[in-house]
Amino acid sequence: MIQTSLSKKFGRYGGQFIPETLAPAVAELEAAYLTLRDDAVFQTELNGLLSTYVGRPTALSKASRLTTSLGGAQIYLKREDLAHSGAHKINNALGQAMVARFMGKQRIIAETGAGQHGVATATVCALLGLECVVYMGSVDMARQQPNVLRMRLLGAEVRAVDSGTRTLKDAVNEAIRDWVTNVDDTYYLLGSALGPHPYPTMVRDFQAVIGQEARRQMLETIGRLPDACIACVGGGSNAIGLFDAFKNDLKVELIGVEAGGLGIPSGRHAARFGDPQRGRLGVLHGTYTYVLQNEDGQIADTHSISAGLDYAAVGPEHSYLREIGRATYTSATDEEAMAAFLRLAREEGILPALESAHAVAEAIRQAPLRGQDEVLLVNLSGRGDKDLDTVTQVLAEQGRH
Repeated sequence: MIQTSLSKKFGRYGGQFIPETLAPAVAELEAAYLTLRDDAVFQTELNGLLSTYVGRPTALSKASRLTTSLGGAQIYLKREDLAHSGAHKINNALGQAMVARFMGKQRIIAETGAGQHGVATATVCALLGLECVVYMGSVDMARQQPNVLRMRLLGAEVRAVDSGTRTLKDAVNEAIRDWVTNVDDTYYLLGSALGPHPYPTMVRDFQAVIGQEARRQMLETIGRLPDACIACVGGGSNAIGLFDAFKNDLKVELIGVEAGGLGIPSGRHAARFGDPQRGRLGVLHGTYTYVLQNEDGQIADTHSISAGLDYAAVGPEHSYLREIGRATYTSATDEEAMAAFLRLAREEGILPALESAHAVAEAIRQAPLRGQDEVLLVNLSGRGDKDLDTVTQVLAEQGRH
């Protein structure tokens, strides 16, 4: 049977809340993706590049010393930090760039917070010979300078965004404005499982390789599935990529970790589910989901030590998984993420991205509460090279080295 459409919603979440000028472009994108998602030639080329260029499958590593020091559940890490360009972001960037090429779009625009999606987009544009423009909040540019340099070295134009909070939300705003203005020749390569349909589904599909590999690797390594899968959640692409392969394994807990910032009571965080006062249903950047809002219903300012989690909305499929009780969501503060960063560095020789350190913090919380026969699978979504300036600054403020 020929599939003629994708579901536009996850339960009541998702949809298409877009200006009329973008409707033809979004319809064109859905048609192209429907053509390619099951196309053998496209999938063979994509899988070939994931293997020979991205370096998949990424490793599954047991965090042996961390497991021993915590004295509880066994901790395994899915090593997306080992993928080319340093994070899971390249899985989606490569897939979407190939879709754009099929559509005849030679100009690619993207938004980025932590810079990893920008680097991944610049990387695949260089590979495929496409023009690349990346929008990035000026605050994020200051705290992620290594990634700004990497994008420029890869041939991308990085445009600073000085409006609003000058972070990820504002970068998305500017990217959408560009897309509306240049819709005929420009492809918007959205970095997370957000935005109007079909982006949440398409991004999940391109990131699902994480969970597919991890599921197979767990069965090969320990002969069974993990008791819980843990991943950080900003927009939520790395988490939905991990969760997708385990959604039907009801004995496997799915745990997403939001940015707790300075703590929920402070109001300085990015925990959409974790703040019952400000995390409410609404529309942001084309999708209906949970959004942090102030008392007037305006988009609230957010804060996180990790630029990639510093975003006011969460992907619509995460809202759905939470509503039906299939996934639970918690949060880790800046302080807990920093502690997890240092602990993984000193006990396992791995510098995680500060985003990923939120998931590690949850594993550190969970492991001592569980038996030694239980297994936690943590998605280590990216490496921490990009965060060294931030970490160094925090340690200096604390009088530590």
